[in-house]
Amino acid sequence: MRLPLVVGNTPLVRIDRPFTADDRGFWAKLEGFNPGGIKDRPALHMVRRARERGDLADGARIVESTSGTLGLGLALAGIAYGHPVTLVSDPGMEPLMQRMLRAYGAELHTVDQPCREGGWQEARRRAVRHILAGDPGAYCPDQYHNPDNVAAYAPMAHEVLEQTGGLDVLVCSVGTGGHSAGLSAVLRDHHPHLRVVGVDAVGSTIFGQPARPRLMRGLGSSILPRNVAYATFDEVHWVAPAEAVWACRRLAATTYASGGWSVGAVGLVASWVARTSAPGTRIVAVFPDGPQRYFDTVYNDEFCRNNGLLDVDPRSDPDLIEHPSHREVTRWTRCTTVADPAGPTAVRRR
Repeated sequence: MRLPLVVGNTPLVRIDRPFTADDRGFWAKLEGFNPGGIKDRPALHMVRRARERGDLADGARIVESTSGTLGLGLALAGIAYGHPVTLVSDPGMEPLMQRMLRAYGAELHTVDQPCREGGWQEARRRAVRHILAGDPGAYCPDQYHNPDNVAAYAPMAHEVLEQTGGLDVLVCSVGTGGHSAGLSAVLRDHHPHLRVVGVDAVGSTIFGQPARPRLMRGLGSSILPRNVAYATFDEVHWVAPAEAVWACRRLAATTYASGGWSVGAVGLVASWVARTSAPGTRIVAVFPDGPQRYFDTVYNDEFCRNNGLLDVDPRSDPDLIEHPSHREVTRWTRCTTVADPAGPTAVRRR
């Protein structure tokens, strides 16, 4: 076994002008400095814990659904612990990512039709179950519901505390719910009044909006992951693809710190939080990956033009709705009532 020592201890960079004034910036945690991105952390942790429990035998196959970043992490874990890896994705996965995963030794399956309920994610999960049925010794980490996904981010939370000395606001994207839940649980032990701002995608059902086809990868969901800790959020923002592209490209051109869809969405929201907070507010935003894998999408003019993503400048402030059920959002929108769509209660944080 060759346990990677290159995961973690990622840097922070200060982001202010041209997004905010000098005294109202935020710190970006650059998880793109991990070999594959932020999900190297849960991939290694989930595989290690499964091995310790005996759920994953030596040499057994790992099978999982992924839009890309967790796939890179599982490929790394497979190499580190000696497991073959089979990944199930869909046609939205970038060609560059497909080639990278195969280069790292993963076997890639692509589903060809979304499910009526649950979309591409449910179609991928059904394909995973079919593969597992044919290989009784195989193991699925089940990133959407596995509490080890959440626990994997405790070391990252301690990194943030050591690097900042403390913080007032955490801004992070929400997909499986892993890093928002894992980080906030540890950080609130040290800072009980920490404000947590979740960033979702337009068309995602996580926070009670109707599920729609989504162009963006890496945040949002067509299913309801059990790892989402709804009570931890003070508010949620939904961001549209064109707004994320604008922020990605502006971050790249002005700070050199950029990434993909999640980074653009988080950067847009974190900039607004910084502008509207008191000077000196300590804000940390999680940038889950770097820009390299988005050569064919976010940073490709032809792709962006064909999808109507160019020449769209976001407004300076998001729309505001009182409850996620009040209307379907199509652009950057915020809501301070955070509701669990699977339950009757809503947590009013601010």
